[in-house]
Amino acid sequence: MNEVLKVQSVTDKLHIWEDAKANIDSLNFKLKHLENDTDVLLLPEMFSTGFSVGKEGLAENMDGQTIRWMLEKASEKNCLIMGSVLIKDDNKFFNRLIVAYPDGHLLHYDKRHLFSYAGEDKVFAKGTKKLIFSHKGFRICPLICYDLRFPVWSRNDENYDVLIFVANWPSPRIKAWDTLLKARSIENLCYTIGLNRVGIDNNKLNYPGHSAVYDSFGECLLSFEENEEGIKSVILEKKALQATRDKFSFLEDRDDFTINL
Repeated sequence: MNEVLKVQSVTDKLHIWEDAKANIDSLNFKLKHLENDTDVLLLPEMFSTGFSVGKEGLAENMDGQTIRWMLEKASEKNCLIMGSVLIKDDNKFFNRLIVAYPDGHLLHYDKRHLFSYAGEDKVFAKGTKKLIFSHKGFRICPLICYDLRFPVWSRNDENYDVLIFVANWPSPRIKAWDTLLKARSIENLCYTIGLNRVGIDNNKLNYPGHSAVYDSFGECLLSFEENEEGIKSVILEKKALQATRDKFSFLEDRDDFTINL
């Protein structure tokens, strides 16, 4: 049996800074003609507000408007929807990746590596565990932006098949984004998807996109051009991934280690 996973990636331009309703309205327009055979729909990091640090008033609860919209859209399109949102939970703030299911239930992952260069660690609480879940025969590990720089955290010790990074990764360091996405694919013998924001925010930072999908050899299966906004799809095949792992059993030689949380 060859399980397949159709992933749609949305490289969305931030249209209204720190205005969740306006950005959701923009996404509604973009997703109007989304193909109805989609399995997973990916949105960027903090897709409804932009990467806003120090604006705790923008935080939503887990029943806030952005989460409600994700659940409604997941039901309407009959697919998983994933993206990160500024969340307040138990009097703490999180950069939280949400996985919304068509049947109304949610999974989440809290960003582990907070971007101290921009003061993110002063505002958000750090995540303490990875999220690995199964969908359509694939084991999926979603992470957020700065996590990409830390290979120990994303190391494939759980036999996942797809590694996903949603991000706001700016132009000055985009070569690192391109290089590290490919490296994570090769070292973990997995599909790796990187979805980055497009456009300039109110901090005058330019996010050039460069969203891409790599196979377990680091070959590019799909990419977005510089500053390209839009929706693109890719079909991932479990049979092809398993054939690679059967032939090159590199993961069996991986080191054992423990992360101190």
